[in-house]
Amino acid sequence: MKALQLVKYGEIKDSLVFNEINKPIIQATDVLIQVKAAAINPIDKSIILGNLQSLIPLTFPRTSAYDVSGIVVEKGNNVNNFEIGDLVYARVPQEQMGTIAEYVAVNTIAVSKKPGNISFEEAASIPLAGLTALQSLEQIGIKENDKILIHAGSGGVGSFAIQYAKAKGAYVYTTTSTTNVAWVKDLGADRVIDYKTEDYKTIVTDADIVFDTLGRHYTLEAFEVIKQGGKVVSVVGPMDEDSANAFGMADYKLPKELTKGINEKEASYKFIFMHPNGAHLGEIKLLIEDEKIKPVIDKVYPFDESIEAFIHLASGRAKGKIVIKIS
Repeated sequence: MKALQLVKYGEIKDSLVFNEINKPIIQATDVLIQVKAAAINPIDKSIILGNLQSLIPLTFPRTSAYDVSGIVVEKGNNVNNFEIGDLVYARVPQEQMGTIAEYVAVNTIAVSKKPGNISFEEAASIPLAGLTALQSLEQIGIKENDKILIHAGSGGVGSFAIQYAKAKGAYVYTTTSTTNVAWVKDLGADRVIDYKTEDYKTIVTDADIVFDTLGRHYTLEAFEVIKQGGKVVSVVGPMDEDSANAFGMADYKLPKELTKGINEKEASYKFIFMHPNGAHLGEIKLLIEDEKIKPVIDKVYPFDESIEAFIHLASGRAKGKIVIKIS
């Protein structure tokens, strides 16, 4: 079968090639998915550039990407919740990475039936961004009438998080650039802040929650805009101590600046490392079918233009998700 594979770390155009490889062999708890569409994410770019070697070690060649939608064509002996012919979507586990291919084997713990009212391309755009937003906001305990600041509302995670927060009944602030203000507003955000012309720190002063998708100084600034006793959840900032311990970093300590912000605001801080979860995708499926959340796609590329899709991802100019149509 044909697959797009990473053959070395480095620049995208030099590191990705199309190869003919063997079709995956499924295990007892796997399904084999005929891939209809795959989506790519910033983590895929970081892996190619070699920025995550210590966290995600790879042997080459390795098929790229994690998000997938398609049709179940085989199932393992212990699989009883899916049937051949089911239309599904998933964010595949790390050890099964490789969705830009004609087939992928996936442990069913990561798989859900796909929403029935959207295309394969739209379904493929959901898993990683959707799970990241859902797990982050649920972990921090979002509830009705919470005021939440969601950074980077035009990105894959941000655009989903806006809709998820609104489905929970929250009041949503979000940041984006001038050209994206109108369509981010259409996602349901209550106050869209144009970061090119406005200082979000003068507009958001009493947030219950900040969802940090940018890291760097934005993580620390979150404590300036939350209320006393507020909450900060990050997918790119420093790890919290519980997360660090889970990764075997027993002697890890929070950075002093972060500890200072937490103490001054009597706040909570949580770092989220998204994990594949078919049950969570099932929850998202219902929200999509109830039209509370809609996929946001920047562009769909044909399979043979997958490398061009990664170059577009690396530009940082995508509004929503970049999807590759496999078949």
